Formats: sequence, C-alpha cells, structure tokens
Amino acid sequence: MAQIIKPEGATSKKTIVGRGASSKGRTCGRGSNGQNSRSGGGVRPGFEGGQMPLYRKVARRGFSNYPFKKEYIALSLDTISEKFEDGETISIDALKERNIVKGIDVLVKILANGEITKKVVIEGLKVSAAAAEKIKAAGGEIR
Repeated sequence: MAQIIKPEGATSKKTIVGRGASSKGRTCGRGSNGQNSRSGGGVRPGFEGGQMPLYRKVARRGFSNYPFKKEYIALSLDTISEKFEDGETISIDALKERNIVKGIDVLVKILANGEITKKVVIEGLKVSAAAAEKIKAAGGEIR
C-alpha cells in the first residue's frame, strides 16, 4: 500500500505572539493603540462603541407563539391512493415505512387534493373535513 504524504507547505507552525521582536514582535499584530491592543481588551458582543446598539434600538413588543408553533406536513388523497392498497391502515409509522414522511416528531394532515377509491383506515392523523367526507364516501374509516 502507498503511504499518503501531505504536500509541502500543507501545515505551518502556530504563530506565538508577544514573545519579543523575533516572532510578530512589537504590537503583535494587534495594531498600535486602543482597547483591542491591550491584554484583556475588547468589547462585549453587540457593543457598538457607545452608539445605541441595534438590539436596544429595535422595539420588542407583544407576544410570539413561535416556540410552540406546530407545523403539519400536507398529504393529499392522491398520494394515499398511489402508495396504499385497499383495506390498509394508514398511520404515521406506515407513512415512514414507505418514505412518504421523514423525521422523528412529524405531524401529518390529510387534505382533500385528488380522489380516493380505496377503503383505507386512517389512524392517529389529522384529516380535513373535505378529505374525511371523501374517505368515508369510498368506504374508509377514520379513527
């Protein structure tokens, strides 16, 4: 087997600053003067040099329900007709087995896009009112 050899110049030694004139001496790459040139210098994140920072300037009012928002994956009746046979039970596990939905905590809602002619049993999924009518008309069941 051939050995893998790194090309010349692929690695370089870490630059150690502030150890005399030989290695990045004098200002050590920090510039001449000012807060950032000092040891322990620097400003906190969001500091804008005394100007009113953006995070204080922008108004934050009201309530946001964003952390608790639930997003459903829309599933049409056409997809169900295509992927499932007559008399099968459709649950979140059945959808994952057939790679229709992916993920751990996914929420699915069946919508009335298309037609269904097969008798299917829907278990533990949200179904729109129009889709429920079409499924029941085809002889299906919703649990």
